[in-house]
Amino acid sequence: MPSHFDECDIVGFCNGLFCLANYDKKLCHIIYLWNPSIRMFKKLLATPSTGEGDTCVIGLAYNFQNNDFKILRLVSFIVGQEAEAEIYSLSTDSWRKVVISMESLRGYEPKFGTIDEGIFFNGALHAVATTSRHCFILSFNVNDESFREMMLPPDLLDLDGVCCTELAVFKGSLAVFIYTDDLSDVFCHIWVMEEYGVAESWIEKYMVPMILNSHFYCNGCTDNGELLIKTATGLVSIDPESRNQNILAIEDADWVGCTANSMESLILLDGGK
Repeated sequence: MPSHFDECDIVGFCNGLFCLANYDKKLCHIIYLWNPSIRMFKKLLATPSTGEGDTCVIGLAYNFQNNDFKILRLVSFIVGQEAEAEIYSLSTDSWRKVVISMESLRGYEPKFGTIDEGIFFNGALHAVATTSRHCFILSFNVNDESFREMMLPPDLLDLDGVCCTELAVFKGSLAVFIYTDDLSDVFCHIWVMEEYGVAESWIEKYMVPMILNSHFYCNGCTDNGELLIKTATGLVSIDPESRNQNILAIEDADWVGCTANSMESLILLDGGK
């Protein structure tokens, strides 16, 4: 990896292309697109955010209709301001601001307190957003560039000791991993949306005990649904159904921060620097 990436985190992967952002400076406006298969990258500069309490999330998506890659950058503010959104298009190599207007289940409320890192699934970017009144999934369709609110599992607030939530693609379906901690054990509750976009189709598939001394989250899951958990001794895969564990022979597993399906492409061949 180029030395330019020293202060960057991987924030997205799609069709052979990685997206990295500079989070150390808390401005989230220095962004790289990187294609490791051809060893080329492209540096992008979004609008800097100046507020101390601002939070930012970035997502990378692929527009199948136009054969174009897009980056969505959302900035939310603690006090006063509406959340802001910027879209970068690789085909035009330019940024532009968009208005966050969405068909909300509870009325128009784009004043997000926090927005968690999102995932790309079914032609849309998804992220968990929190307002002063409720928590929901904010989706962004990359084809028509529309925002939408999707409900989280209905029993989420009834769980005791919820630490955090994260979105995932579990066996080809949108899923949310809910982590609970009762001071003695940490569990991962796997909820799956069996019919995309239908809130009534949420179902809790598994409740998996986490390995002691591991983080409260996993580093992704395999196509067959095994969870990848980083522990003090290395990377471990867990089958949520049988709860069998396998230690993966990966060196320097302490540095694992992203998992993705390997894919090669020629993207950036004519525009990388």
